[in-house]
Amino acid sequence: MRRTLLSSWLFIALSVLHGAEAPRTKPNILVIYSDDHGWADLGVQGVNADIRTPHLDRLARDGVRCSRGYVSAPQCVPSRAGLLTGRYQQRFGLEDNNKGALPLEELTIAERLKPAGYVTGQVGKWHLDLPAKGAGAKDRGALVAHMPPGQGFDEYWRGETGKFYASHDLQNKPFPDAPHLVEDRRFRVTVQTEAALAFLDRRQTTPGPPWFLYLAYFTPHVPLESPEPWFARTPAHLPKERRQALAMIAAMDEGIGRLRDKLKAMGQAENTLIFFIGDNGAPVKPGHWDGSLNLPLVGEKGMLTDGGTRVPFVIAWPGRLPAGLVYDRPVINLDVAATAVANAGNKPENPVRPALDGVNLVPFLTGENPNAPHDRLFWRWRSQSAVLEFPWKLVRLGPQEQFLFDVSKPAGETKNLASAHPEITQRLNAALAEWARDLKPPGLSTETNEQDMIFFGDHVDQRLRPGPAKPGAAPGSIQGWLCRNGSIAQQGDALVITADSQAKAAPFLTLNPLDFLGPATLMMTVRTAAGGPGSVAWRIRHENDFDPQKRVPLEWTAGAEWQTLSARIPSTGRLIHLRIHAPAGAAKIEIRSISLSREGQDPQTWNFSPPR
Repeated sequence: MRRTLLSSWLFIALSVLHGAEAPRTKPNILVIYSDDHGWADLGVQGVNADIRTPHLDRLARDGVRCSRGYVSAPQCVPSRAGLLTGRYQQRFGLEDNNKGALPLEELTIAERLKPAGYVTGQVGKWHLDLPAKGAGAKDRGALVAHMPPGQGFDEYWRGETGKFYASHDLQNKPFPDAPHLVEDRRFRVTVQTEAALAFLDRRQTTPGPPWFLYLAYFTPHVPLESPEPWFARTPAHLPKERRQALAMIAAMDEGIGRLRDKLKAMGQAENTLIFFIGDNGAPVKPGHWDGSLNLPLVGEKGMLTDGGTRVPFVIAWPGRLPAGLVYDRPVINLDVAATAVANAGNKPENPVRPALDGVNLVPFLTGENPNAPHDRLFWRWRSQSAVLEFPWKLVRLGPQEQFLFDVSKPAGETKNLASAHPEITQRLNAALAEWARDLKPPGLSTETNEQDMIFFGDHVDQRLRPGPAKPGAAPGSIQGWLCRNGSIAQQGDALVITADSQAKAAPFLTLNPLDFLGPATLMMTVRTAAGGPGSVAWRIRHENDFDPQKRVPLEWTAGAEWQTLSARIPSTGRLIHLRIHAPAGAAKIEIRSISLSREGQDPQTWNFSPPR
């Protein structure tokens, strides 16, 4: 331990001394972004023995593995927008894949580095341009403006598979009509690696200007392939999807090894800052699984739990960053832009606007700054929003559901601690709301998204999972309502309950099936000659029996006039079964209407008074 500490302090001291003695050459910057790549699928993570990533593992040993590396969204487009701008993409409205192209007024890393003399390049998946259909789809000028050349990239090989828009061919000859459409039907990872190597070939001149390359591999995202020779090396007993993912990741890993060998041959290995980051977690649902794994994290692509936003995250800069460090404080993809700009020579007194949300990670990773890079990290995506104040993470699902997790504990995002720590829950809710005030649009979600409910029902809380199709109303019911310990009948303008004189308990109304997201307010218009205490009980999805704790009092008022009764049902789950208990001694009760209501949801009403 003592030797390790002494070595670390010696490294820091020499770094500071070196920095004071001579100005450092601007580093080349290589940012590699994988696609739908789960946290488990980096060999050095030590999670799954089937994964083989020797070159990425070596990169981690030569640099820093950020064990709590996050991205700003659980989906492709917004994650890439956050990476390239260094700003929460919700600030400019690019919150999910359906929100359009990256606004041209936003500055990319490339646009921030060009004034510092950088040559900029892009290879692989872009996914930030105009849609193929709709406004601007036939306007070449508009299309090009939203492609890499319109966003600060001098050279590019843009595309996922088969067809690519390029500035140069793979033999380094520039296209006079760029962006030129190139068809190359070889395995996409191989093509993207060769395009990146070609970019490096064009940087052979020494001395030459510093460069920035954004390499966005389209893997292991579907469509899955079985590329050779990598597929044959995977364990034959595994599911085909898993073997395909392993093969595709292995091809990427080998490509990264070739790139690092190229940098070494060029004499640029020690002056190149490299980031390797996944764009979001892997999808794991049957029929959508890309073969990658998020274990042991909870959730998947499309969720703000760690399984959707915590990803493989490695940073290497030989001679500047410590080798073999595992950094366990939260960092985020937004930090890439800030780190790149700061180390390219941007001076604090002349910041580039708009301001970046990330931070320069170098002083934190070297130990020059012993503090955490971020006090809090924030997310908003579809009906979900979240804030991480390590070790506490608050996740909100729609306007009602909320979860507080201690992500440092083994239970992690499987144990909701919101009720056990109300003061922390309140503080983080306030921080999240404050952050959301400056977004576009401002505020947190006021809607419930059914797909998000399914996600959380599958991974976090099964009570949220949609149930089976609802059967029809039970025989003898009136608008779905039945009476126990008595009988019901429609008489005139009311539903009339008559108690069974032989029953040992008071009558109660029951409604099943029901599908209403709580918490809810129950209101009834009633008339009875015998008042007194009653109650409302409920059952939520996936509960087979009534829980005695899920019951609230309902006071019935006696009188000849119609009365309005109300009760608050505090449950945040989906109500599937209600029981309304009448007071003891009530021989006859008349009910004109019953309703369930909740802010942000259409009320459900049963009106027993026919229209006049």
